[in-house]
Amino acid sequence: MSKRRRDPRVEPGSRATGRSPAAAPPRAAAERSTALERSRGQALVVQDPLQRYLMEIGRFPLLTAEEEHDLAVRFREYGDTSAAYRLATGNLRLVVHIAVDFRRTAASLLDLIQEGNIGLLQAVRKFDPYRSVRFSAYASWWIRAYILKYLIDHWSLVRVGTTNTRRKLLFNLRREKDALEAQGIRPEPRILAERLGVPEAEVIEVEQGMNRDVSLEAPLTEGSTVRLLDTMASAAPPADEALAAEEFQTALRERMESFGGSLEPRDHDIFRARLLAEAPATLQEIGDRHGISREAVRQREQKIIERLKAYLREKLSDFEGIEFLREEAGRLP
Repeated sequence: MSKRRRDPRVEPGSRATGRSPAAAPPRAAAERSTALERSRGQALVVQDPLQRYLMEIGRFPLLTAEEEHDLAVRFREYGDTSAAYRLATGNLRLVVHIAVDFRRTAASLLDLIQEGNIGLLQAVRKFDPYRSVRFSAYASWWIRAYILKYLIDHWSLVRVGTTNTRRKLLFNLRREKDALEAQGIRPEPRILAERLGVPEAEVIEVEQGMNRDVSLEAPLTEGSTVRLLDTMASAAPPADEALAAEEFQTALRERMESFGGSLEPRDHDIFRARLLAEAPATLQEIGDRHGISREAVRQREQKIIERLKAYLREKLSDFEGIEFLREEAGRLP
């Protein structure tokens, strides 16, 4: 008995009616198409981490003032960590609300929320339930403080405001500037330092650190090939000045060598040991070598310096007097 071969054009699991899948009823095809699009849409959806976090914290109910007080008492008096957990999770949405106020900064909102959560935990540890203050109001201060600290520490590659004094200065600096400008007064560092009670140098340093970092490789304008680095003056001297200085130094060394060769042996030793050596010998050491006193060595050294100055004036047209020889002689041991 021969077996019937299955038509490969027929879908598995469907009845062999001789029709291809494309010829299926419109309703069934539409249902399959809708299911396929739905599965594809679900596979391509990228869940936003912020939205996912907001969904997660939405599971925790908010707390009333009485609940906050009871939980804070349980944690403070009995060390109940479950109460601290409930107190913290019930205020996670408060952290998000405060972090949104800083959304115009360049920092990531999730980073700000993370820092605010650290401040919230600090508030849980520090809160005194016996004071007539709601925990949410107390925690708001800690949350803002940690977010501001994060913004200060990451505002620039150059760390500013890393001490409590500088953080306080940074917080108040903009306010004082606005107040002075409203009065028609130019907010100079000296005036700001007097009003804030800090040294003027700290005001200048914090103001400089408030500026955003700019890459030297960045183009001057959009689409420009000229970099900011290309417009900055070089610290090196101009090429013509560097060449002239090098030529003068070469000529000076040659004349100094020539001058030393014209000296008698004892004066040549003084010239080398006192004026050319990186570690000059003392007058006493040279005097012991030649059997003369320190004063005699000093007098001969002064005569050598005067002769050298006259020699260089004659041989070097650009020479106007090498006063460094006299200065160096004054510092010699």
